[in-house]
Amino acid sequence: MSLYAVKGTDPVLRSRALADLLDELLAGEDRSLAVEDLTVPGRGDDGGGAEGREAIVAAAVGSAQSPPFMTARRIVLLRDYEHLTTDEAAPLLEYLADPLDTTDLVLVAGGAGRVVKGLTDAIKHGRTVGPDSEKTLDVLQEAISAAGIGLDGRASALVSEHLGEDAGRVGALVEVLAATYGAGARLGVEEVEPYLGEAGSVPAYTLTNAIEQGDAAAALAILHRLLTVTSPRQPKPMHPLQVLGLLTARYRRLLRLDDPDIVTEAQAHAALGGKGSTFPAKKALEAVRGLGSDGLRRAVDLLHRADLELKGATALDPQASIEVLVARLADLSSRSRGGGRGGGGRR
Repeated sequence: MSLYAVKGTDPVLRSRALADLLDELLAGEDRSLAVEDLTVPGRGDDGGGAEGREAIVAAAVGSAQSPPFMTARRIVLLRDYEHLTTDEAAPLLEYLADPLDTTDLVLVAGGAGRVVKGLTDAIKHGRTVGPDSEKTLDVLQEAISAAGIGLDGRASALVSEHLGEDAGRVGALVEVLAATYGAGARLGVEEVEPYLGEAGSVPAYTLTNAIEQGDAAAALAILHRLLTVTSPRQPKPMHPLQVLGLLTARYRRLLRLDDPDIVTEAQAHAALGGKGSTFPAKKALEAVRGLGSDGLRRAVDLLHRADLELKGATALDPQASIEVLVARLADLSSRSRGGGRGGGGRR
């Protein structure tokens, strides 16, 4: 018996890794005869609750203990195994202690959830497959290398920026480019741009980055993507109230650093909780120094006004309200960074 785990948070990249693994394991055998495909229902799914999960585990163990029929090996896929509790996973762990040597058990991640310790330990002794990186630029470099084409720096940057976090679309894009221009082609922006399609989703922190850089145009473009774009990682667009929530949380963190005793990156890191990298604290401290106490007060006033507008204080459309807020916050940062009246030192 061989145990495999397919990792990855992007469902498209994860599916490609699984497809490649199955091709390797099947070695030309009939998939319909060799593969048993099962999915563990989530805690909130309509799958029978704990009884439904127990039934799926029982089916997986039963299939794994059965010899192959008309094929050399049997392959059992168990998807979304993170949903299992320790008790629910127990029969699976019992099987793994004495597995059938003609079965390949493939555990396929669902992208969320904490894996019980027993399965985590078992996976360490198996083989894990999946993307080494899910960053769009890394996936792009690997894909164009495999396809035998090249993109210049500007074209690579354009693809990465346009697709954002939607790295799963890279493979299809590169396949189209390779089919259109042929192996060995070296492509620039003009050749790539017509094939980009819709913009991909972007991480929320890029909005606050653009605002704090004082770039209103970039901030509004990012806001539009947050409010309209969907992807496997972001199945629903953000609501203006969600955007207001993330902006409010950001400025609350900045307010914690508006203290004359906080002057170093280490002190800022400690004030923000002291966990992980110090880089976010460095960026936050730079933003606070740029805005100053007066600028932070103006930002809080703008957030309060937008909160009232989004809750019905005016007849302004919610999207328009959040756009006005983002533009005003970016303008405030721009004037502060330039030493204009938007800044103001600490008091």
